[in-house]
Amino acid sequence: MVHVKLEATVVDILKEKIQLIETDKGATYLVGPIQLPVNLYGETVIFQWYCWLNQCEVTNDFQEIIDRLSSANLAEHQQSSVLVYGDFKNADDAQIRMHSICHTGDIFGSKRCDCGYQLKQSMKNIVEHGTGALFYLANHEGRGIGLFSKAMAYVLQENGYDTVEANEGLGFVDDSRNYEDAMHVLKALRTKPVTLMTNNPKKVEAMRNAGLPISGREPLWGDKSEFNEKYLQTKINRSGHLGEEGAHPND
Repeated sequence: MVHVKLEATVVDILKEKIQLIETDKGATYLVGPIQLPVNLYGETVIFQWYCWLNQCEVTNDFQEIIDRLSSANLAEHQQSSVLVYGDFKNADDAQIRMHSICHTGDIFGSKRCDCGYQLKQSMKNIVEHGTGALFYLANHEGRGIGLFSKAMAYVLQENGYDTVEANEGLGFVDDSRNYEDAMHVLKALRTKPVTLMTNNPKKVEAMRNAGLPISGREPLWGDKSEFNEKYLQTKINRSGHLGEEGAHPND
């Protein structure tokens, strides 16, 4: 391991931008806010960006933190982050989105899912509302199975499996996502109620189980096409997502 002695000015700057959140598994280090101008439907919108990293050991020694990072090869492992808009801490109501990373939908614009639409639309909704936060959860690819496994699941889907059957056919559960890290970060950024943009009641349940106040839920349906019609219907029929009317199909 190479130890690089940080200059005093560097340490002073980092102290103002790194927040330590202690958890029952160690610590979550939250870096930010960092001004991030974003191109949103042709308009430049200024968000405040944070990124977080989980570590088993807790320390306020910034030299030690940097030493750990330089030897951890973090470029091989994705980290989650959050985009914040407006006075997120103090506003009476704020909209949030817990968005699971989707390499194919978010980056390539794949029409096999609605993830890319949900990402951009939730950001648009937050700006129009005046304040909110988009949590981008990097360890949620394929509802928790990872990108390579998701590619294999796609092969099964091209051979007649639905999304649930494909995940289960590879030995996974339908949905293995965990929101614990995001809940710790949300609590550090805001304690007032939030409106959650989601069609998934499991996300609402996760927030309530974490003791976070919820003022409401906003559905986020759109970008339906011949390519994702079966996928969207499977979300409702097999994974328990709420339909556009806000109810389960059998309610």
